[in-house]
Amino acid sequence: METSLDMIKSLRQKTSAGVMDCKLALEETKGDIKKAEDILNAKGYAQASKRSGKETHEGIVESYIHAGGKLGALVEINCETDFVARTEDLKNLAHDLAMQVAAMPSTLYIDKGQLENLEQGVPEELCLLSQSFIKDPSLTVNDILQTAIAKVGENIKVRRFVRFALGE
Repeated sequence: METSLDMIKSLRQKTSAGVMDCKLALEETKGDIKKAEDILNAKGYAQASKRSGKETHEGIVESYIHAGGKLGALVEINCETDFVARTEDLKNLAHDLAMQVAAMPSTLYIDKGQLENLEQGVPEELCLLSQSFIKDPSLTVNDILQTAIAKVGENIKVRRFVRFALGE
């Protein structure tokens, strides 16, 4: 099956992968967009794991205040360059993570590595990166983070967060 420009464009919009990567993935899967998307996602996760050792000194702090002003959260997201820190992709990720923190009152840690041995509770509730993403429960917060890393091509880390609620 010949790969059309419309197929490449559609795959590129779904994955944010390069044009040639989309074309090659479509050729490899004989035009199956779903399989090509899976190949590109796997490649993106592999690229994300390669970047995990890179230092992150830039970033943004994002806030989320829930309706009524009685609940809010602050999240600091770090990346490698100030260019990526100013992108809509990083701003949207930070906002989504701030919403996640506000929605999950039991969140105390970023990942399982911070979980203390004596802590009682389920890591999927206590650790931000292990939680189901509130906008799409079929994904974890870590999946969303890895997708963002693959999309922007830089290492991204959640450095810290805090949740505020009146009366707590």
